[in-house]
Amino acid sequence: MRILLVGAGGVGDAFAKIIARRSFFEHVIVCDYDLARAERTVATVAATHGPTVASRFTAEQIDAGDPDRVAAVAKEHRATHVMNAVEPKFVPTIFAGALAAGCDYLDMAVSLSEPHPTHPYTETGVKLGDDQFALAADWETAGRLALVGMGVEPGLSDVFARYASDHLFREIDELGTRDGANLVVRDVAGNEIFAPSFSIWTTIEECLNPPVIFEKDRGWFTTEPFSEPEMFDFPGGIGPVECVNVEHEEVLLMPRWLDAKRVTFKYGLGEEFIGVLKTLHLLGLDSVEPVRVRSATGPVMVAPRDVVAASLPDPATIGPRMTGKTCAGVWVTGTGPDGEPREVYLYHVSDNEWTMREYDAQCVVWQTALNPVIALELLAAGTWGGIGVLGPEAFDAKPFLDLMSAPIEEGGYGEAWGMEDRLAPRP
Repeated sequence: MRILLVGAGGVGDAFAKIIARRSFFEHVIVCDYDLARAERTVATVAATHGPTVASRFTAEQIDAGDPDRVAAVAKEHRATHVMNAVEPKFVPTIFAGALAAGCDYLDMAVSLSEPHPTHPYTETGVKLGDDQFALAADWETAGRLALVGMGVEPGLSDVFARYASDHLFREIDELGTRDGANLVVRDVAGNEIFAPSFSIWTTIEECLNPPVIFEKDRGWFTTEPFSEPEMFDFPGGIGPVECVNVEHEEVLLMPRWLDAKRVTFKYGLGEEFIGVLKTLHLLGLDSVEPVRVRSATGPVMVAPRDVVAASLPDPATIGPRMTGKTCAGVWVTGTGPDGEPREVYLYHVSDNEWTMREYDAQCVVWQTALNPVIALELLAAGTWGGIGVLGPEAFDAKPFLDLMSAPIEEGGYGEAWGMEDRLAPRP
């Protein structure tokens, strides 16, 4: 397996650090528009693991927005798989480049949505992933696999949902992805600051777009941003966090393969974060349409959202100033195999102190990067396989969770996942 890793930002860098400890692949070509950033990732691998491991990594420059360049670099390095680790706005071009090169493909965020032109808060327009699923026949004809949404959310959350469907429930009322954290970032003086732990570009896209909900009798529909707030109690010492509806891939992926009456995604954003996002929207700073801006060298065209992203700390660099944990999981309600009501939360907690110490990567990007590495290992072993455009729930979840949780000395990843039964037992 020869992997073309597109993107050496926070998640791409963490991906390289995780996969460097595994032996299932032949080579990883670490690519970025900024060659120096790709070289930095390769140098880190060399410094951590030595020349033998480093010899299986190469740095390369790439323009993720150019499908021909993606295909050319993939062919030049004889890549078998293209791993997309950049912002979702580049999904169409990397997706096309991978297919043109005859590679299998993975990403952690699917193609972007477009709100309904007249009823954005009740009806869907172009849904997340629609552009990729529209090309499923092309991937099937080519005999190639595009595994989409294989990060943590989406990704691990979808694996949990498949596991619940196969092993824990006879009938599912709701698959509810719930994400929460108690992360805090401080400046050098120790003051808490606003510093998103993930790409603000992606965060704005998710949080200000109309959230999508799925109901079996109604199909997909939308609602207002930040709607239906609820308190959800997260494990790992995080505790209760208010969660709100957010547009996310799980709601568009899970119903394609799993039978559930309702599918939702709610994110624990917090009052301050929601206030900042609303202000950005009010000022038009969430826009991706370039505006004319005066500069010292003359007028330039700049997308307001790119200005916001450039003004905030790089999520890849905030790890040393971050404390706390993040939790990703799926809350499932319905009827258990015994015919009795059941309610469980399947989850994985990532501790920033541990990920920084073990991988020099902050916990959110590390948790995201872990899951595609596991998926690639299952594909390399032939445990997982398929053709066409598929989500994580199209594959047997048990091998994934077994490999994830098995001790490192036994060939696993040593990452325990949890399950809480949340329905009080009958007296």
